[in-house]
Amino acid sequence: MADIARITEVIEPEAKALGFDLVRVRYFKGGEIGDEEHTLQIMAERPDTGQLVIEDCAALSRRVSDRFDELEEQGEMLIEEAYRLEVSSPGIDRPLTRPKDFAAWIGHETRIELSELFGERKRFRGDLTGFEPKGEVISIEDDGIVYNVPFALVANAKLILTDKLIAASRPLDTSGADEILEEQED
Repeated sequence: MADIARITEVIEPEAKALGFDLVRVRYFKGGEIGDEEHTLQIMAERPDTGQLVIEDCAALSRRVSDRFDELEEQGEMLIEEAYRLEVSSPGIDRPLTRPKDFAAWIGHETRIELSELFGERKRFRGDLTGFEPKGEVISIEDDGIVYNVPFALVANAKLILTDKLIAASRPLDTSGADEILEEQED
């Protein structure tokens, strides 16, 4: 299996060089095309917009591919098996992966899955009510009860698409939309 920490260590400077923040790097088997295929998923965003447009995704994909090729020429093979590289923006119902993500989205409905039981639970769904950065504790209200969950136990977290989230999200970049509409009319 690929060393995700090393892969992230290689990808992060490439994202930073383009002015992007890395949101998440995942390597997994299975996906849209088939169960045997491996996927390296890179999610990044522009700090000012929280999104990437298609040209940004392409630029990051090229940089990462070129850097992986350079390392391979130097004798370091980051991923042994064939894989698909997927570069994307986090989207409106984005994953929450960093402490700053939890702090930024307080008040929004969230789904959190833990790596181990916390009390008698591993899954929570409700409003994100707080984030205490010093102790890295996430507060989430689920069924009227507020749980203070350690950030270190979070295995997976994401925002739930709601009208409130849509209203709070920044407008998407609509550059190129006119060309798409013209093509559809033809």
